[in-house]
Amino acid sequence: MPTSLISLPSRVGLVTAVAAGCLFSSYSTLEAQTTAPGPMTLGGAARMAAERSASTAAARERSSQADARVSQSRAALLPNLSTTAQYGTRSYNTASLGFDVPAGSSIPINPDGEVQGPVRSIDVRAKITQNLINIPNVLSWRATATDADAAHYKADDAADNAAERGATAYLSVLRAEARIAARQADSSLAAELLDIAKQQLAAGVGISLDVTRAESQLADAKAKLIATRGERDRAVLQLRHELSLADAAPLVIGDSLRAPSDEDRMGREEDIMQNALQHRADFKAARSSLDGARMHARAAAAERLPSVALYADHGSNGKETDRMLGTYSYGLQVSLPIFDGLHMESKKAEERARQREAEVTAVDTKRQVETDVRQAMISVSSAREEVAAAQARLVLAEQEVNQARERFRQGVSGNADVITASMTLNAARDQVIDARTSYHQARVALASAQGMTTMIQ
Repeated sequence: MPTSLISLPSRVGLVTAVAAGCLFSSYSTLEAQTTAPGPMTLGGAARMAAERSASTAAARERSSQADARVSQSRAALLPNLSTTAQYGTRSYNTASLGFDVPAGSSIPINPDGEVQGPVRSIDVRAKITQNLINIPNVLSWRATATDADAAHYKADDAADNAAERGATAYLSVLRAEARIAARQADSSLAAELLDIAKQQLAAGVGISLDVTRAESQLADAKAKLIATRGERDRAVLQLRHELSLADAAPLVIGDSLRAPSDEDRMGREEDIMQNALQHRADFKAARSSLDGARMHARAAAAERLPSVALYADHGSNGKETDRMLGTYSYGLQVSLPIFDGLHMESKKAEERARQREAEVTAVDTKRQVETDVRQAMISVSSAREEVAAAQARLVLAEQEVNQARERFRQGVSGNADVITASMTLNAARDQVIDARTSYHQARVALASAQGMTTMIQ
């Protein structure tokens, strides 16, 4: 069967631009590229979608947020330096000073108490604290770092999902283009049958009914061609969306719906499964989330341990700036929580529940990876067989059309048999296109199940 009946014409009015994409800091700053280095391939579409999609950009921003939280958590382990400057006035009760004034003393303080002031005061001070031993803070910092690793893996997973969507949208364009080629072939066949019917009618060996049938078939083929072009245009719009590609950007499709080849042979299930567990970002994120949950639980349990910190305070105060005297304090502080209204116990229970949830999620994610791999392998094998069966049916449909057309040309029969055979051929072409599309979709699904969609060719 000629490839042109089912495959994408190599340069049929379609363009795609694969721009060297830059990562975007937020969804609001996403801007589509308008330049392209050359024709786009299936793998190129997957990689471009992974790099440029809005979901990938958002996930990377969430990853940056997680990194910022690590820095915030680490701050509790670093020195804390602050300074204050105070200027104001106050009044006070002399009895509150605690001075014992002997009877007959000339000191102007009433020991029974009286309001004195207001007194103006200036105080400039610097304070530094440093945790020496604080196990909960250390564990919390490590747990937050592990959570950040999980966020990074989730960003990778978002990129791989975007790559799968981009590849799927690309295949939809290929399928639509292949259907356009098939409908063009249908129209050519219908036009040929109409020409034969008119010639036979003019020669007096045909009937008007054959001409009417042929005209009806040609009109139907043209209507389907128009509908298929609309399908192609919608597929192109979806592809541009998945690639964040500007409407004005040129887009050149460089692939076609080729048949399966020996180069596409799958490896052993054990090797594929190992690749999946090694590369699947969602599985790695689940494991990191589990590690982080365990660390958070340990940090919550360690909050009952004592903490040790150094502190120092130095400054100057006085009534006027020309009479400021330096004062200071420093020391070692040990803190031990006694009772906090069962806050720590509740937090421990929360973190233990979070750990159990993470354990369930990690186990389920591993099972999902194994299921995805096996389902994708079944789909690839099944699609290969479907392509072979559809190809065989197409060959037989072409033979049927050729034989019916020859009988009609010789006047042995009317064109009803030819029209019936051509409808069978149309369906056979669509079946081959759908089978090949399913095959390539299965390839994409297998790559996605291994977390390697961006490596597809």
